[in-house]
Amino acid sequence: MSTVTEIFSSMVFDDATMEARLPKETYKALQKTIKDGKHLDIGVANVVANAMKDWAIEKGATHYTHWFQPMTGVTAEKHDSFISPKNGKVIMEFSGKELIRGEPDASSFPSGGLRATFEARGYTAWDATSYAFIKDGVLCIPTVFCSYGGEALDQKTSLLRSMEAINRQAVRVLKLFGNDVKSVKTTVGPEQEYFLVDKSLYDKRKDLIYAGRTLYGARAPKGQELDDHYFGTIKPRVAAFMKELNEELWKLGILAKTEHNEVAPAQHEMAPIFSTTNIAADHNQLTMEIMQKVAKKHNMICLLHEKPFAGVNGSGKHNNWSISTDTGANLLEPGETPYENAQFLLFLCAVIKAVDEYQDLLRISVASAGNDHRLGANEAPPAIVSMFIGTDLAEILNAIETGSTYGTKEQEILKIGVHTLPKFPKDTTDRNRTSPFAFTGNKFEFRMLGSAASISCANTVLNTAVAEELKQFADQLEGAADFESALHELIKKTISEHKRIIFNGDGYDESWVVEAEKRGLLNLKSTPDAIAHLLDKKNVDLFTAHKVFTTTELEARHEVMLENYCKVINIEALTMLDMAHKDILPAMSAYSKELSEAALEKTALSPDIDCTYEKETVKSLGALLTSAYRQVKQLEADLLATKSITDNVALAECYKSTILPDMTALRISADAMETIASSEKWPYPSYGELLFGVR
Repeated sequence: MSTVTEIFSSMVFDDATMEARLPKETYKALQKTIKDGKHLDIGVANVVANAMKDWAIEKGATHYTHWFQPMTGVTAEKHDSFISPKNGKVIMEFSGKELIRGEPDASSFPSGGLRATFEARGYTAWDATSYAFIKDGVLCIPTVFCSYGGEALDQKTSLLRSMEAINRQAVRVLKLFGNDVKSVKTTVGPEQEYFLVDKSLYDKRKDLIYAGRTLYGARAPKGQELDDHYFGTIKPRVAAFMKELNEELWKLGILAKTEHNEVAPAQHEMAPIFSTTNIAADHNQLTMEIMQKVAKKHNMICLLHEKPFAGVNGSGKHNNWSISTDTGANLLEPGETPYENAQFLLFLCAVIKAVDEYQDLLRISVASAGNDHRLGANEAPPAIVSMFIGTDLAEILNAIETGSTYGTKEQEILKIGVHTLPKFPKDTTDRNRTSPFAFTGNKFEFRMLGSAASISCANTVLNTAVAEELKQFADQLEGAADFESALHELIKKTISEHKRIIFNGDGYDESWVVEAEKRGLLNLKSTPDAIAHLLDKKNVDLFTAHKVFTTTELEARHEVMLENYCKVINIEALTMLDMAHKDILPAMSAYSKELSEAALEKTALSPDIDCTYEKETVKSLGALLTSAYRQVKQLEADLLATKSITDNVALAECYKSTILPDMTALRISADAMETIASSEKWPYPSYGELLFGVR
């Protein structure tokens, strides 16, 4: 077996490979493009493309693709071979023009009205900051994706714009502290939770195949209540999957670091080391794809839905976010000196203000039909956005705001200033796993993301919102006569006006809902509730001011999110009806008949034979069958009524308030039948089989 160091990044056209294969001047020009965002000369691009092609062919590739991330939430690729005809033969060619730009068909991707179906043209453009790689024998070139008119049709374009926005404003702020950095980037380490189930069982569940989650299913006698799966010994079959997964990820330069069993039975987690945000987004999309691919090789299915099983924990994707300079300094690290402490506090206050003012956008960034089943449950934060900063920082901020003493040995009154602020430690408080947005020493952990989501949307919002607050801070401080006094007053004012978003308590406690309402915090429980705020003036102003989205692009995303929500629930409802009509109702009717005939046969043999089991079961099944059938008809009627609704806002509201309750009612009746039916007669593998392998 090859060592990890030998296979790591072996399928990536990374910096070391480029330096080794490119002429020195070409390499320097490319590095300038990557670091400074400068335009890549076509002559340089031709040299890079040829070297990239030769490297890819040596690795066995015959095709290339512009790999992009449309608004479907997954990745897309169209393969073209390197072959070019010459004298009745073929040669292998790849030009700089083909490297830099592609033109895939854009007509069938979600666009939210940005283009009509007959307007097919779309363009991809190379993101040179994210290395090309080889996957399944194809050279993949990470790209952005836009329309003929230049509108972003993907997840990545806006993410890159937001990274540039926070870079501009953070550099302005750092210069005020005499810190002459060239660039600032956000970094992310997204933890990825997932379930593994046996493929043979998955193949028998229409709901898992069509919807990615179980739409029916009675709870098994055991769930996660013993906490015996969490961090438990990894089963050999799963360990073999994890071993191959790591190897495949390492080949692609993905820094897979941690693996373990999660809380729910059959649930697991993989966490990488931090990367620059756009690269982390690319890597996370690849991670989800490769998880599913490797699982099948082990006759398992990787489920990435946020709530594949009722009654046990769903899966999230904790987005560990920080801000770093080109010199390697983490701006969310409290630091060792008063100078660093003051700078840290200003950036901390920018995040606090951003989360408070744009709590609706953060909720929108994680909104989906799947994640609605998870948010607020025991394994996930509530739908109310709040921040945890820990006891130490809370005391420091309170001391600054009130002018009271802070609990240092000297019991000093804290005065912000690069020479007067005493050193204080990193937060030493225990982690708060109920907090949606928690400070964990030198980063923030945004815990609301669903496991199937692209991290691009959430980080686009985070970057842009913090960029806006840094801009406001820089505008005020750049013109200040006394920087230190102005800095102190700015931080004090920010704490006073935005401390309502800070909550260090139990986010699961029902009293928090009441308290949050008193504070004026939003409780957007469902995706339609959240999406309604996307086009609020303050949000449109935010994105357009920083050139992250145009108004048209925001309106398009509003439509795409609504359409996706409606389509997902519609598919789930149709799947439930299909399963009920074709499998559950016929199976339970036949089982009821079988029990009735058994009772008649016993009675005919001897009137004294007790048939209580058969009679009582038939009676219970009959009542549940009738109830389920009526609920099927109600769901059908309500689904039919949705066909006349043409407005997506009204349609999404109908799915939320009418269709989902119909589905819940039908499931209750069906799950009740499963609990009293013979396992041989129930038409689908049970939770016991799926989660524990027990029939």
